[in-house]
Amino acid sequence: MSVNKNSWYVKSELSRRKFIQSAVALLFGLKSSPSLFVITVNGKISATLMGTTLIHEHFLVDFIGADKINYNRWQTDEVVRKVLPYLLEAKKQGVKTILDCTPAFLGRDVTLQKRLADESRLHILTNTGYYGAVGNKYLPAHAFTETHQQIAKRWISEFKNGIEQTTIKPGFIKIGVDERHLSELHQKLVKAAALTHLETGLTICAHTGKAIPAFEEIELLQKMNVHPSAFVWTHAQAELDKTLHIKAARLGAWVSLDGIGWGDFEQYADSIENLKSAGLLNKVLISHDAGWYKPGEKDGGSLTGYTNVFTELIPLLRKRGFTSKDIQQLLVKNPAQAFAIRVRKDNQIKNKEAEK
Repeated sequence: MSVNKNSWYVKSELSRRKFIQSAVALLFGLKSSPSLFVITVNGKISATLMGTTLIHEHFLVDFIGADKINYNRWQTDEVVRKVLPYLLEAKKQGVKTILDCTPAFLGRDVTLQKRLADESRLHILTNTGYYGAVGNKYLPAHAFTETHQQIAKRWISEFKNGIEQTTIKPGFIKIGVDERHLSELHQKLVKAAALTHLETGLTICAHTGKAIPAFEEIELLQKMNVHPSAFVWTHAQAELDKTLHIKAARLGAWVSLDGIGWGDFEQYADSIENLKSAGLLNKVLISHDAGWYKPGEKDGGSLTGYTNVFTELIPLLRKRGFTSKDIQQLLVKNPAQAFAIRVRKDNQIKNKEAEK
């Protein structure tokens, strides 16, 4: 009987890779399941392969307004020349994955993101969604007139069909609301995000800040049958009452302390230690909110790098007794759990908890 050595090798190699992936999954506390994946600008990868991840950064942001923005305002080669060295610095610190949180109509450029991913060899995730903060300056005209169902249909289409005539698909949802009570318009954005999550399994990152809109968002999502574990309270560091961080985390939401590019390292360490003391380190996300190329400014303006987490914050945490396992929880395990694509319905998770 003849043996196809090439066929045997391929099967053996696939088995070996599957074993390694399963082992990594167990190491990081993720169940080995085909559903546990993320979508990068270069396609689907296992969530266990994300490695050290920065969950909130920016490569380019254009604050000119939704009615004026267009891709002619920047040259891709110039942006790459400016931004790539900062990405390579982050890579030297062990970073493997970065989420670019710049939304549509604020400078999201998926072809630029793919170019940066290819040249840096980092996993980069882009997003779908609209940014309603700052007085709605960055919302397209149709966001004011369409229903939340119509808006969600646009975002779901990007997930299913690709963004702007490309094959690149979003790996998460990014919306923005103001820090006061949710307006009717911003409630519509949250509802659109809920429908998009239920259809796609994408995690919802909401530029929020203070606790008042954060808990209104959580309540609204729950009313639409989305569990808080699908929600990232972005810029939670703006809320100085740290008991509210604990309250949100206990509900299941992700508490994102993500302005580390701008200092206040002791405050970040305090907030993280506070959540750890409450047994909630597994609900914390950290990042810089740093970058970025600024169209209209000479040479793209000044950039803030993506390394303070490693050079400033982690040494502080270690002085406070944080272990390597704790750091891995923050930078490896939590991002994989937060952004692995799966639908998280409120009633399903409550029912599972009741069965325990």
